[in-house]
Amino acid sequence: MSKNKKRLIKTIVALALFIPAFILYLIFKDKGKYVWFAMFSLIYLIAGYDILYKAVRNILHGKVFDENFLMAIASLGALILGEYTEAVAVMIFYQVGECFQSYAVGKSRASISKLMDIRPDVARVIRNGIEEEVFPDEVSVGEIITVRAGDKIPLDGIVIEGNCHLNTSALTGESRPISVVVGDRVLSGTVCLDGKLMIEVQKEFYDGTVSKILDMVENASTKKAKVENFISVFAKYYTPCVVFSAIALAIIPSLFTGNWQEWTVRALTFLVVSCPCALVISVPLSFFGGIGGAGNKGILIKGANYVEQISKANVFVFDKTGTLTKGKFSVVGVYPEEKREEILKYAYVCEKNSNHPIAKAIVEECVPKNADGYEIEEIAGKGVIAKNKTERILCGNLSLLSSENVDVGEVQNLIQQNSLENKTCAYIAINGQFLGIIAVADTVREDAKACVSNLKKQGYKVYMLTGDGEQSARFVAEEVGVDNYFYGLLPQDKMQRIEEIIANKQKGDVVAFIGDGINDAPVIMRADVGVSMGGVGSDSAIEASDVVLMYDKPSAIVTAKKIAQKTMRIVRQNVIFALTIKLSALILSAFGIGGMWYAVFADVGVSVLAILNAMRAMRNKDF
Repeated sequence: MSKNKKRLIKTIVALALFIPAFILYLIFKDKGKYVWFAMFSLIYLIAGYDILYKAVRNILHGKVFDENFLMAIASLGALILGEYTEAVAVMIFYQVGECFQSYAVGKSRASISKLMDIRPDVARVIRNGIEEEVFPDEVSVGEIITVRAGDKIPLDGIVIEGNCHLNTSALTGESRPISVVVGDRVLSGTVCLDGKLMIEVQKEFYDGTVSKILDMVENASTKKAKVENFISVFAKYYTPCVVFSAIALAIIPSLFTGNWQEWTVRALTFLVVSCPCALVISVPLSFFGGIGGAGNKGILIKGANYVEQISKANVFVFDKTGTLTKGKFSVVGVYPEEKREEILKYAYVCEKNSNHPIAKAIVEECVPKNADGYEIEEIAGKGVIAKNKTERILCGNLSLLSSENVDVGEVQNLIQQNSLENKTCAYIAINGQFLGIIAVADTVREDAKACVSNLKKQGYKVYMLTGDGEQSARFVAEEVGVDNYFYGLLPQDKMQRIEEIIANKQKGDVVAFIGDGINDAPVIMRADVGVSMGGVGSDSAIEASDVVLMYDKPSAIVTAKKIAQKTMRIVRQNVIFALTIKLSALILSAFGIGGMWYAVFADVGVSVLAILNAMRAMRNKDF
């Protein structure tokens, strides 16, 4: 039986015994004093033996001033002074508050523990032609694994055979399945819905997507926000202060009035009211709920401190390729169109074995032809020459064609007629004659424009950094609506730009950088908040970042900010509410306004309301 269930059962038993005992006590209060003491002491022990045990254990370990000590001293004091019903009520309702707190923490943990379900149990690996079931961490890079319908993919890899639909919701928050075919990259933790895949493993288990996500989640609670650190320090000094204040309240007035019992009861009431659990529990719970709620949206925030930072972010710097754009080139046109098949046929001969992103885009568009018998020569920075006994094919930039004395007089006309100024172009020539142009572009992500527009409407500054040339940068910037952009940047230039942006920011500004590539990792680390695109993002960028967007949508940064802002609002509400009520109740109890019953409801009531408010951080359906 779980610890929480045991607490709930004993609290219900204690309450069931307390209600009839309380009614009888009201009727026969003046009879059988020792009987009442024995009866209520038994109920008290049923309700609070664990609190007494923790208080004694902590005292023996040198940790005196905590909430267990406050509850134990206050309730035992009331019991000894003959305030039987109040003493038992303090303990029962404190346990009710603890049960409620456990439920709330469980709900918060459940929102994060969904991520833990992505951990695969086994991997089916092909060894010596036989399929073996092994633990995922026993599979090496380069081995072949099989995945059937209903299986979780255990390791990151490339599909070499088969096709299927994948459920990626555990990683990305996106419920719509995606289709994968031969050549596609697949991530561990996703679920094969149909079909069968054979996958070549690219990363060992400890280095895969699942392990990194779980590590992020497990370490998130260690990184506290400033407000959490404040609460920890506050509780450290607050508890001994109220204990000594209660002692003073019991002794000093009694020396003048001689009414020791009245002032001792006031001091005990003061202790009950002073319990700081509403603050100590609700603030971390709010952050935990916010991190879990973000996780359900495919946004991994690595700690409470980053929730606080992203909520304040008002300067957003985007990398271009792979972030605002898809980072994958595709053919957007072949000119002149009437020669399309011929142009693509010759381009295929040149590019079929190349690993260059532009070459891959061209090959994907081509209808394969027999390309055997050609001698291939790559000209660095220019392109490719393919030749056999009868044909000499050129595929590259204009410098390649010019160096081979090809007349390119009609090229500019084709560029202007088809608005190719902002496209990357490959020029094709055959046997010294210009043949045509293949235009290739990195397409803008569907939600990039809406993301930038949303940020600008809220008055935030938006920048774009890219290593691409001016024309390509200007085209994307105009497409998505970024007014401030810098182009032609090497990795060290990006670092310099982010340094300048940070140096010129106003007091209170928080700079967030959103990127995906290996060369973005230093910039991600330098920004106040580093954000990486987890789906296509490089390992180094994900490791360096504070926030990971598992679903490759720039607009997820807007969602992350909204969730963080909501979480911080809830945290501030709980701090102000708890401190205000506690301070008011402490003053009233010191003046004898309200007894032990009032103290019980003030303490438990504040805790329950603060915890209920904290649980709202988990619900983010509108984002």
